[in-house]
Amino acid sequence: MPNRRRPALIASTALAVLLSGCSGGAAEPPRPSGGPTRSAVQPGGDPARQGAELAARLSDEELIGQVLMPYAYGNDADKVSSGSASANKQYAGAATPAEIVKKYRLGGIILVSSSADDPTAGTNRTTNVESPAQVAKLTGGLQAAALGLPAAVPLLIGTDQEYGQVTRIKEGMVQLPSVMALGAGGDPAVTEAAWKAAGAELAALGVNVDFAPDADVLGTQPGGVIGSRSFGSDPQLVAAQVAAAVRGLQAAGVAATVKHFPGHGHTTVDSHSSLPVLNQDRSALESGDLPPFIAAAEAGVGLVMSGHLDVKAVDPGVPASFSSKVLIDLLRTKLGYSGVVVTDALNMEPAEQWPAGEAAVRAILAGNDLLLMPPNLTAVHKGLTDALRSGRLPKSRLVEAATRILTLKFRLAAVARPGMDVVDGAAGKAAARAAAAAGVTLLRGPCDGPLVTGPIRITSAGSDTARGWLEEALKAAGAEVVATGGSEVRLLGYGKGSSDLSPSAAVTVALDTPYVLRSAKGHLVATYSGSRASMQALADVLLGKARAKGSSPVPVQGLPARVGCPG
Repeated sequence: MPNRRRPALIASTALAVLLSGCSGGAAEPPRPSGGPTRSAVQPGGDPARQGAELAARLSDEELIGQVLMPYAYGNDADKVSSGSASANKQYAGAATPAEIVKKYRLGGIILVSSSADDPTAGTNRTTNVESPAQVAKLTGGLQAAALGLPAAVPLLIGTDQEYGQVTRIKEGMVQLPSVMALGAGGDPAVTEAAWKAAGAELAALGVNVDFAPDADVLGTQPGGVIGSRSFGSDPQLVAAQVAAAVRGLQAAGVAATVKHFPGHGHTTVDSHSSLPVLNQDRSALESGDLPPFIAAAEAGVGLVMSGHLDVKAVDPGVPASFSSKVLIDLLRTKLGYSGVVVTDALNMEPAEQWPAGEAAVRAILAGNDLLLMPPNLTAVHKGLTDALRSGRLPKSRLVEAATRILTLKFRLAAVARPGMDVVDGAAGKAAARAAAAAGVTLLRGPCDGPLVTGPIRITSAGSDTARGWLEEALKAAGAEVVATGGSEVRLLGYGKGSSDLSPSAAVTVALDTPYVLRSAKGHLVATYSGSRASMQALADVLLGKARAKGSSPVPVQGLPARVGCPG
């Protein structure tokens, strides 16, 4: 491959000037010792012009690197276990995450984790997030590796921090309720404040891309795979909430990503394991699925994720993530979106119908700018290199993609990065508490007074952590919690059904989607989330210290969509 002259670097800055901008907090995140002190991406000027100028100066090797966003094994950039080193060598031909960044001149990297209750865990081959301090050290080391290269182009460092079931960093950080809880609250201002607080925490850790919020609109029937990852089933409600989340995240210096274009909400098949089919006609697609993506684009969203979805009304039989009719004709031309398009993970089954290198070339030619989680980084790099050399992949397409990616990096550099003192701080906890309280929905029971009196017995199905938080909140409020007897409050977690109901429960609470409540007896409450903040809000409603104010963002057969209790 020809090796062009390296670009003249823009003036040096401290390592603190990464993609999230200058440090604005009192406490600095952990930084790697030594390392580079310059970055070609700095705040100031027009991001689009700066991005185009820098992309035009990158070598072919650097252009290919900019469109790659793999994962890596290991919880540290430079020091990993022998098992992680072996896995990295098999995946990318280098032992450590930092070496992978250097070898491929990466444009980005994703941090992943895996847990039993995460519906997306199947494609996550490793877990490299443990604590805020560890993540901050890891991101600092990764950026040091990128900035030590001749081009000194920093990384996009992303993760899936949707809150609810899909949350990568759980320990030591404020946890928002699920987005369905925010949809139930129905207040975009509350949503924006919550996501701004969450974004500040991510930015403090050096994470500058969040693969959230989910912009999918649910169908009117239960059984879809997206569930509480969605704000709801009303396109306009979802659109308002998505735009608010985008504004909040990006005000904190973290690029939001709306997914899964053009909409995964009406499907019953999981795109991790097979190709879902969207059977809506073009009119239904435009009115029922696209409004949240349009609202996100108008809010200036940094990235749109293309879904592995067979959109029959647009390009039958071709996954949207590999369809120029979906990504160029619909998203770019008709909807006018000009930001970064990122694939859904390329190690998901619909993308693996082709060899890794071939899939990468097809994805870029279809209109994606950033290739997320390729199954074999070595093969993907070779596929792109060979296609560029042969002329099948025009260099202009790579320059176009890199320009969008670099423009985003310049945009992010304009926002000051907060210090670690914001992590798990009072402001974030208050925002999460407000969001959770706004969403608690009473689907059956009195608005006034407590839902239970006397001793309370908490039982749960799939929600032991939430049970502990609820017990803690009830006791803090002066309630008596007992192991036997008393009024039963039954908590139902993710994936639970009618067989998990308790006929003796005085109150049954859905901690995920509310569909399970349609056959329950007694008082019925939906929190849509099992977060600590949601359990605190639930305790207040159970004891009559607060009224449930939310309304169901999805229809539940046989139950009213209570439009909040007044006051």
